[in-house]
Amino acid sequence: MTAGNNGADTPENDDPFGYLYRSEGGEGATAGAASNGAARQPGVPRTSYNQVRAVGERQYGGQQPQQPAYGRQNAHYAAPETLPGNERTRSAPSQGYDQEPRRGRNGLLIGAVAVVAVVCIGIGVAMLTNNQDKNDTANKPGPTAGDSVAPSKEPSTKPSAGALPKQDAGSLRLDGGAVTAKDVPGARSANGTYVGGMNTPGASATWTVNVDKAGPYRLNVDYGVPGKDANLTLTVNGKADPRPISLKNFAHAPEGAWDKGWTQSWSIVNLNQGANAIKMSCESGNQCDVNLDKVWLSPPK
Repeated sequence: MTAGNNGADTPENDDPFGYLYRSEGGEGATAGAASNGAARQPGVPRTSYNQVRAVGERQYGGQQPQQPAYGRQNAHYAAPETLPGNERTRSAPSQGYDQEPRRGRNGLLIGAVAVVAVVCIGIGVAMLTNNQDKNDTANKPGPTAGDSVAPSKEPSTKPSAGALPKQDAGSLRLDGGAVTAKDVPGARSANGTYVGGMNTPGASATWTVNVDKAGPYRLNVDYGVPGKDANLTLTVNGKADPRPISLKNFAHAPEGAWDKGWTQSWSIVNLNQGANAIKMSCESGNQCDVNLDKVWLSPPK
């Protein structure tokens, strides 16, 4: 008797797993097995029965990748960032972290350079404006109607080395009808004496003055007008200046108010080293209705 038969046999020969070796359909199933494929060999286990497999290893139809058993690492698994084309995604965080501080540092550097540039430009403009103002003042012959003329500081009466001269107009050399007077109050000369009578053609007041150094000086004049503008011809060392000295109504006195018309003006004169003759006179074309109070020199501003 063969193993797996139901006939009587000894217990040790009664194989409980004989069905694994039997042909399908009993002994007459050999032909059927051969028709479906290769004939089964005696003693070879059947393959048509379900076999025990580890969890995750069973395939369902078609050719599918075998999944690893539970607890085992799949050899085909790869992190998304390691796959081709994902290098940019993986490196983006580190790039952003590195670039942000650099952008911040670049922004601070640009801001600092801009501040320095603005400060330098401001200093340059201030220096240029200051120099321009100085040049304009030196080249300007005298105040204009739009200027606000503040009283100039007169030189001290005490003698000092290098002090520029000043003099009361009443002590100048007067010609052509110019005379001293003190009828109008407010003159600053000694005893309130001033030079009047200038509103006569040819009237003049000449100041002989000495300076230690040749060059431009500012001739300052205290004067009074009756609420209207005046001017006189200025002659230095025999050479008449084509521009008259401006003696405008800077005090804004009402017309005819001589006592309220005292004010100051100035003009740039070029003097030689030593003695110089400065003459103010009423010539053709001048407006000579003016009283002269004081004269003095100062450096050009």
